[in-house]
Formats: sequence, C-alpha cells, structure tokens
Amino acid sequence: MDADYRPFHPSPSKPAYTPPEGSVDAHCHVFGPADTFPYAPERKYTPSDAPKEKLFALRDHLGFSRNVIVQASCHGRNNDALVDALLAAGDLARGVAIVDPDISDDELRKMDKAGVRAVRFNFVKRLVDATPRDVFLGIAERVVKLGWHIVVYFEAPDLADLIPFLKQLPGIVVVDHMGRPDVSKGVDHKDFQQFVSLLAENENFWTKVSCPERLTIQGPPYDDVIPFARLLVESFPDRVLWGTDWPHPNMKSHMPDDGMLVDVIPRIAVSEPAQRALLVENPMRLYWNKNEQ
Repeated sequence: MDADYRPFHPSPSKPAYTPPEGSVDAHCHVFGPADTFPYAPERKYTPSDAPKEKLFALRDHLGFSRNVIVQASCHGRNNDALVDALLAAGDLARGVAIVDPDISDDELRKMDKAGVRAVRFNFVKRLVDATPRDVFLGIAERVVKLGWHIVVYFEAPDLADLIPFLKQLPGIVVVDHMGRPDVSKGVDHKDFQQFVSLLAENENFWTKVSCPERLTIQGPPYDDVIPFARLLVESFPDRVLWGTDWPHPNMKSHMPDDGMLVDVIPRIAVSEPAQRALLVENPMRLYWNKNEQ
C-alpha cells in the first residue's frame, strides 16, 4: 500500500435510510488480495487489499442486495480478481471489465458467462496512459455484440474534447460520477450544463450519480454536491445509477462513512418511485436483463 493511501472505513455506520428491496450498489470495486491477485506492474497507485468478502459484508450491512463490481486501474487488464468475485457472488453481482484490444472472443464469452456486462474506458490522465481512441472503438464494436455496454470515466475539463468520440460509441454509454463536475461553479454553469445537454441529446447515455465524497469542497454531508445529483435524477430518471465506490480508491481529503453515503440517496432521489428506479429498476434492466436495454 502506498504511504499516503487511505484504507476504507473500518466500521461504517448503519444508514438511517433503508433502500428498497432488491437494491443494487452499481459501482464498487475489489482489490486483491495481492498475494492471490497481484496488482498490475503499470499501476499508478497501490491500494490496501479490499477483497470480495469485505465487499459482500458491506453490501449486507448497508441493506443492499446486489453489486456491480467495476475493474479499477490498479489491476490493469487482468480481470481475475473481478471474475473471482463474480463467480463467488453468483447472480448477486455483475461486472465491468477493462480488456486488452487483442482479447479473444472465447475470453469475452467466458467473462460474459461469469457476469461481465460492460467494459470501462478510463480517460483520467493521472490514472492511466493514453490509449488511441480507435482502439477503444474497436473494443466497443466487439462487446456490444454480446449485449454489453460501455462505461467511461473522465474529468470535467476533458469533456469538450471527448464529446465527438463519445458520440461514436455504439450502444449504451454510462458516465461515471456525473462526469466529475467542479461543484464550486454551481449547476447552472456552462461546464455542467454541457454534460446535461450531452445526456439530453443522446438517449443512449446514462450516468452514475455517485461519489459526492470525491466532488465535495465542503465535506460531509455533501450539501454542495446534492443539487448536481438531484438535477440528473429528476431530468433522466430512467438513466441514472448509484453506487458507493467502495473501497474509495485514492481519496485524499477524507475516507467516507459508507452509511452516510447511503443517507445521501433520499436527498437526491426524493420520491419512492425515483429511489426505486435509481436503485432497482435501472441497474436490473442494464446489468441483469440485457434484452430490456
């Protein structure tokens, strides 16, 4: 583990909010354990181990039923830890992989059978090396044939440059963490409105209204992030997802209490139908019922 790396909260609180039955934590990770699943040599950070057993215990503690486990850059394109977690969880988890452009069709089919339903393209420059966009397009064309979708991770200053490429992607495109807006500028600023317009003009685009702990300037209880997430939930109720982002890799300001993160949900999805769409209907349609996308 890097000297400045913050391990996940050792004892998160029990949330006051009770998620509806069948709720999905649609963005979380597993890391290691390193002695079984080594971290990638090209990684930009070395996390603390966060094995599947800890993730599944957190799922139950928070009142969730299922997980969508997202491959993170510290494991590179080796998805062994992810697939191991999916096989252990059975029907209670689905996965988002990072794949090599020369991955075989047979490997993709095996990952599909294990529960992988998407690939992730990471454009956060401090986390990954640049990959030509044609490579991503080639991968995307292959995986959509399996009924998978594309997950993209970028930061707000890079959105304008990425838009032409993003619009070329086939199938459903899910944007991580609201496109990482600068919340100090407010929801009406042209930068965030550009992201809102992207979703409004492209009905195949979804977003995760997650990670207030990464976006906040004020800190818990994340009042400065609430308006951004609420606007997206209200504007695109059938194209939003929510996740904890456990174990919260590379947090520098503080390590969030996952129980407090769950208590943000009724502040951004204020009605029971909106909460059920966000936590149950949308992730189930996208990750468990490919024929309903």
